[in-house]
Amino acid sequence: MSNDLKTPILELRNVYRSFKQGNQTLQVLRGVDLEVAKGEIVALIGPSGSGKSTLLQLAGLLEKPTKGDIYIEGQKCSGASDSLRTELRRDYLGFVYQYHNLLTDFSALENVMIPQLIDGVKEKQARERAKWLLSRMGLEKRMSHRPAEMSGGEQQRVAIARALANMPKLLLADEPTGNLDPKTSEAVFAELVSIVKETGLSALVATHNFDLADKMDRKVKLDNGQLIELGAEGYISGRSFY
Repeated sequence: MSNDLKTPILELRNVYRSFKQGNQTLQVLRGVDLEVAKGEIVALIGPSGSGKSTLLQLAGLLEKPTKGDIYIEGQKCSGASDSLRTELRRDYLGFVYQYHNLLTDFSALENVMIPQLIDGVKEKQARERAKWLLSRMGLEKRMSHRPAEMSGGEQQRVAIARALANMPKLLLADEPTGNLDPKTSEAVFAELVSIVKETGLSALVATHNFDLADKMDRKVKLDNGQLIELGAEGYISGRSFY
């Protein structure tokens, strides 16, 4: 696998994804091309049902494209075996979803430690990294609390810390603040961007929030199954996609 800094951490080439619905075929993605550079945060925008989650599932190697190729740091993996895809997800990818999906019987600290312990990290090291991540997310005083004892914003901060626990190279986030009120959403997102930049990660973030999208390095929009690069003001070829 390439270590060249010019090699994108993620690349989709001419990717199609369709689903069968009875006798009909629903074409969700139609020849999508996308590169995410190392250290770059890319906003993926589009209305509900446009295929953002499908694209993230493909980028996260959770689904296979109907047609086209997916590369993780230069390695072609769209046709990889299930075991290799699992290995690539473990070594390269972190996931954050709109709903935190924390383990309810465990504390915030334990939720962030568990992925590391599964990956073979020693308990002391896992605890230290979990504490650092939770502190970085502003949760120094909430580490011993279980999810039910925390607010929605606090739970989502824990979910972000958990996604970063095993030091992935690419973070895939699907509406990570979509279930939060605007003030909390902005605060959580600011922390997410800060820690991603600080640790040198890359991120592909699906969002409906155009204000948050404006704070990322680049914006792309899914439109009728195709991906369109947006300019700084959300315009391309004289059309506004806002």
